Amino acid sequence: MRITTALGAALLTLGLAAAPAAADSSPSPSPSGSSAAPASAGTSFRTATEVEQGQTATASASTGDYLYWSFPADAKQRPTVKATVKLPQTHTTQTWQVDVYDGLRRRQACQYGAQTRTADAGTSSLELTCVLRTVRAWSEPWANDPLPGTYYVRLTAVGVQTADLGQPVDAELRVESKDIGGAAAVDGWLAEPLVPGVAVTKQQDKDGKDDSKKAAVLASVEPDGGWSSGWWSDRWVWTAIGGVLAALAGVGGYALTRGRGRPSHVPPNV
Repeated sequence: MRITTALGAALLTLGLAAAPAAADSSPSPSPSGSSAAPASAGTSFRTATEVEQGQTATASASTGDYLYWSFPADAKQRPTVKATVKLPQTHTTQTWQVDVYDGLRRRQACQYGAQTRTADAGTSSLELTCVLRTVRAWSEPWANDPLPGTYYVRLTAVGVQTADLGQPVDAELRVESKDIGGAAAVDGWLAEPLVPGVAVTKQQDKDGKDDSKKAAVLASVEPDGGWSSGWWSDRWVWTAIGGVLAALAGVGGYALTRGRGRPSHVPPNV
């Protein structure tokens, strides 16, 4: 019983200590107060406008243009991309589509959401949503799993009729993520996130060049607290708690089944 009490106290201490650690292992994205939300969009992957998660980016364009934004996504996050298009007062039937690409410019399928929507004539606006799969810290080379790094959003109208080409439209983009936690942890991680220019920076570090010459980095936005991909996750905490519970179950089962030991005296043989 003393062993059971001691193990119970240890489990309580471990649980109290693990709770804040598990909560802090993957910081949730929040809008940065140091930078204003962008009011324009790029026209290609290389000129994509950088957007932090939690910001609402806006842009004014013409029907038929390609609008590009980029945002960072870390491991164990499930990004949700929401786009709103405000259409002109007079237009024909239009179909708009939002596509998301990872740092390797591979198109990522939406887990769910209205990725493509059609606006009838006279519709003032429409909303598009794309919920990506959970970003993995590591994946097989042949897989198309989302990996940590920069993600690109492309918003455009498809199959535009000639009468609508060039009409002014306003677009809004907002990206938010849900932290999945240790349920999405894997036994591996990337050496570097898939961020444009990271290879050039690593080469400059090896060559010992001046830090002021690191202007080749194309992406400067990263998750709050930096890139947290690695071997650690709250899965290790719950694995340790499970081991302690298993030990307690073993000790308790032994205490219940061992009996009272040998009798105090042996009755004489008859």
